[in-house]
Amino acid sequence: MIFRKKTSQTYHHGDLAAALLDAVDALAGKFGLEAVSLRACAKSAGVSPAAAFRHYADKRALLTAFASRGLKNLADDLQAAQDRAHADGGNGYLAIGLAYVSFALDQPAKYQVIWRQELLNPIDEHYRRATAQLREHLSSGFIQNLIDDAPNQLNIRELLAWASLHGVASLMIDGPVGEGLNREERIQIARAMLIELSPNLTGH
Repeated sequence: MIFRKKTSQTYHHGDLAAALLDAVDALAGKFGLEAVSLRACAKSAGVSPAAAFRHYADKRALLTAFASRGLKNLADDLQAAQDRAHADGGNGYLAIGLAYVSFALDQPAKYQVIWRQELLNPIDEHYRRATAQLREHLSSGFIQNLIDDAPNQLNIRELLAWASLHGVASLMIDGPVGEGLNREERIQIARAMLIELSPNLTGH
């Protein structure tokens, strides 16, 4: 008789908390935020619901952690775009704006959930810190590319830039703008919008 060693299906990776957030991304990207639950993410990660509950108390805690990661990713992308533009002598305002829209197009689940505070715990420490980091980037002259007469708060130019980018990105994700167009064609729409806004925001 041949005895076969029983294989374990338990979770062997080093960071289950991060794996559950990856599961949120996968499920929301494929089925929408409504399909996300702690049990569904546990199943996707290959662990028991009990194991998932040790990291996140409920769906709100899970989505708050996911939104916190998304906010940090977005802030990092904006800073990287600014750094590349500065190093290459490029247009930082344009680079940051396109990075913002690119993030929304490439990571729609993260982009959508970070603004849905009714689904989140807005007083969570990590979420508050991530929100503050993004706000600091945008209120410092749109990462130091706009005329800034109030460096500690969002001024009218910064609000106009942010609202315009947020609006066009949301409309592209939801379909009314750029429907049937590929990613590059949508980026070109955003580029044209930013160029049109530039005289009112940058002063030239």
